[in-house]
Amino acid sequence: MNYYPVARYHFDLSGTAFGAMAKDGRNDELRHAGIIDMQFKRVPCQYPGLSVTFHVEKGSNPNYLAILVEYGNGDGDVAQVDLMDGGEPTGAWRPMRHSWGSIWRLDTRRPLRGPFSLRVTNGSGRSLVADQVIPADWQADAVYSSDVQFD
Repeated sequence: MNYYPVARYHFDLSGTAFGAMAKDGRNDELRHAGIIDMQFKRVPCQYPGLSVTFHVEKGSNPNYLAILVEYGNGDGDVAQVDLMDGGEPTGAWRPMRHSWGSIWRLDTRRPLRGPFSLRVTNGSGRSLVADQVIPADWQADAVYSSDVQFD
């Protein structure tokens, strides 16, 4: 988790990846430059044949749930993730908090009970619902595929 303020967009790259952007023979110089300004262009993602997938992160438990959202077509921005758990009598959506990257988390005093439905909203404001995508007997460090995808 980042505890220091960072720019709205930033890239955390390995030394190898960072050096690969350098001019020939200057990869060490670029690797040691530290934080640099960059220009970049976003391109839409397309994952033919794949649906949006949810990875329950290691360390997740009934009082702390962290989800990595993967394989969403389109602009790639996940703007919000909401969770409805099987133990919620009102069927209300609970907003998750952005942790970092595409990981969203929910800390709760009342233990969560599956199955979990997830509502994902992208940067364009479009939402989709993966109904009961994570089963009642969910496990940390497990991947659950949905049957939904952004067009």
